[in-house]
Amino acid sequence: MAETLLLDRRTQGLIEDYVPEGELLGSLVRFFSIFSDETRLKILSALAISEMCVTDISRVLMLNQTTVSHQLRFLKDAGLVRCERHGKIIFYFLQNDVVNDVLLKGVEFLGY
Repeated sequence: MAETLLLDRRTQGLIEDYVPEGELLGSLVRFFSIFSDETRLKILSALAISEMCVTDISRVLMLNQTTVSHQLRFLKDAGLVRCERHGKIIFYFLQNDVVNDVLLKGVEFLGY
């Protein structure tokens, strides 16, 4: 015997249309997993304030330069960070304001 839902058909349809599946679901999981690393969160938060080079990021955040470079490469490959060369120095910055919005929404949700 099939169970009947307590939801009306309209609500059921909205849920079926809204809940991500397939490629979109996988992309969302990868996107949000980026924010699950403390070092990446620190770097993203710092870059939300100012563009910086690896040396400045590592000194300000007291992180190893190799670690910072590795995480920046990860963030760049994920499309959250971009870089620009100025002479011999490469500066990193957030791809767009949406990244900062996600960080701020997290802080807001936690009540800080």
